[in-house]
Amino acid sequence: MRKWSAALLTIGLLTSAGCVTVDKADEMTKEEVIRAAEARITLGLSYLNAGDMMKARENLELAVQYAPDYYRSQTSLAYYYQQVEEDDLAEKAYKRALRYSSKNGNVLNNYGVFLCKKGRYEEAQEKFTQAIDQPYYYLVSASYENAAMCALSSGDKVTAKTYFERSLAHDPNRIRSTLQLAKLNIDEGNYSEPRIALFKFNKKYGYKPVSLSLLIELEKKAGNAHLVKKYANILGKEYPDSREYQNYINHDDRTY
Repeated sequence: MRKWSAALLTIGLLTSAGCVTVDKADEMTKEEVIRAAEARITLGLSYLNAGDMMKARENLELAVQYAPDYYRSQTSLAYYYQQVEEDDLAEKAYKRALRYSSKNGNVLNNYGVFLCKKGRYEEAQEKFTQAIDQPYYYLVSASYENAAMCALSSGDKVTAKTYFERSLAHDPNRIRSTLQLAKLNIDEGNYSEPRIALFKFNKKYGYKPVSLSLLIELEKKAGNAHLVKKYANILGKEYPDSREYQNYINHDDRTY
């Protein structure tokens, strides 16, 4: 889930003896209610990231009490439930969010991710498609990427490739889509496109273990032994403790 960017209310508002309480929410304007809920969401997610589950739940439930019809109150609580493996409660929270915000692309996308993790692939793809189709939803590339990853999880590489391509059409800088699409092309025996894509990737970001590993795989399949050696040497020199290098030295048969 994306990083939340709400502004925190002052500490005094949250903790002092004269703090705003949920009981006073009826006296607040809609904007004040949303700000109060956002403050609790930010605090709750901070506690969640720090591993303090009790305080995380307390603040996220307070956000829901402040603004039960605010989609971020519900999706944040759903995310908490996912982290503590209370999937039934997480799904109920997502469904409440959809009841209040049925055309919200963020809700649809996040619910799709949840469904995919549960192995409910068709339902997940339906939600991703609905998210992408929403007007004024600007995270289209992320939803296409999520749809692609979900297709991979279900074993549908053809659909995954199509969605990765669409993700990159909307945002050419998406790293996961770039690398996953390169891998799928390599698996298909198409070496030119991923070679160019990985060259551009390395030029922009520098050599990374995963990009070097893909280049080693590509050039080995293409029969370019000198390039395999070149990239393997770079991988070993720059990332000797990486999983990719350990896999290379432990599993490579060096028969090229």
